[in-house]
Amino acid sequence: MGDSKAGEQIKNVDADLLSQLRIQDDARDLGARHPNWLIPLTAVVLLLLLGGGASWWYLHRPLAVQVSVAQAAGEGGGDAVVQATGYLTAQREATVSTQITGTLTEVLFDAGDHVRKGQVLARLDDGALRAGLDAARANERSAQAQVEQARAELLQSQADAKRAAELAAQGMVSRQSTEQADSAVAVNAATLLSRQRAADAAHAQQIQAQVNFDYATVRAPFAGVIITKAAQVGEIVSPLSAGGGFTRTGVGTLVDMDSIEVEVDVNEASIGQIKPGMRCEAVLDAYPDWKVPSHVITIIPTADRGKATVKVRVALEQRDERMVPDMGVRVSFLRPADKSRKLAAQSGVTVAPEAVVTRNGDRIVFVLVQDHVVLRKVRMDGSRVVEGLQAGEQVVMSPPDTLADGITVVPAPSH
Repeated sequence: MGDSKAGEQIKNVDADLLSQLRIQDDARDLGARHPNWLIPLTAVVLLLLLGGGASWWYLHRPLAVQVSVAQAAGEGGGDAVVQATGYLTAQREATVSTQITGTLTEVLFDAGDHVRKGQVLARLDDGALRAGLDAARANERSAQAQVEQARAELLQSQADAKRAAELAAQGMVSRQSTEQADSAVAVNAATLLSRQRAADAAHAQQIQAQVNFDYATVRAPFAGVIITKAAQVGEIVSPLSAGGGFTRTGVGTLVDMDSIEVEVDVNEASIGQIKPGMRCEAVLDAYPDWKVPSHVITIIPTADRGKATVKVRVALEQRDERMVPDMGVRVSFLRPADKSRKLAAQSGVTVAPEAVVTRNGDRIVFVLVQDHVVLRKVRMDGSRVVEGLQAGEQVVMSPPDTLADGITVVPAPSH
């Protein structure tokens, strides 16, 4: 009987264990089914977050706006009495050549090089010239030696004449002896003078030979920039043009960039308004945003009958390597400074009409300050802003109704 009870207890324990195992299997099944509802919920949450972030960015993104600059009413074309076009010209421009005919053995520059005054640019074949110079130097040395010989002979004859005079005074020699001694002095003096003249001639020949030799070296006549290279090693150059076109008349062109100025053609009807010393603004066609302060040098007293214009020379008050001869230039001749300031003070500020709008009965503009706009009330006098805006400030063009004070903006690129 005891064995049967023990067996029943064992069966009960086994049943309990089997029941616990079934509970764990159910939990595992529930965990396997859990992602079926968790994944869609997670996706919905992510979509909501992304949509909210995109909406926030769209509402708070910087607004792209077009801007323009407010100008004093007296600036720009308002100050210009006359406008004219012309070109940059160099007053010092030279075609560098040789003074003798010869063959180039060296060319020591290239187009665009900056050179200083006296710098060697090229050399010719100087063999014959060097030989002539050496011969001239030898002749000069020989002539100088003959001068020294004649001088020594003269000194000796002078000493002999002195002794002969002393002996003649003592009655020891005849008077004829003293006369012969004096005659020898005169002859030697004349010989010395002749030798000195010959030495001077030899020296002059040596100088001439040196000059001819130096002609074989081409040097820069002034400091500037080489703008063209016209000859190469091996070519024959000459100061004179030769037939056939095989001889170069120059090795390059040199321009003094500090001598660049403007020459413009002013209409005859407007030339009366131009005066020497008058203030100007020069704008190069290649750099339209660069205004170069200038002034009138002189009015050339001649007219072009075909164009009905008078040429005016204008000096540039700023120098820059971007200035190149023959560049196109537009020159604005300005009113005197005192009149310009008075006119600007009376005229206020001008802006594009699209920048001024009306809100709540007030005339306003939106001024760009760093990365945001500031609403500014302005007072108008016709098309001019006489209060509320300063020259040089940037204003928003055609501001939209949604634009308000403090909104972040970004200037849109101009087209």
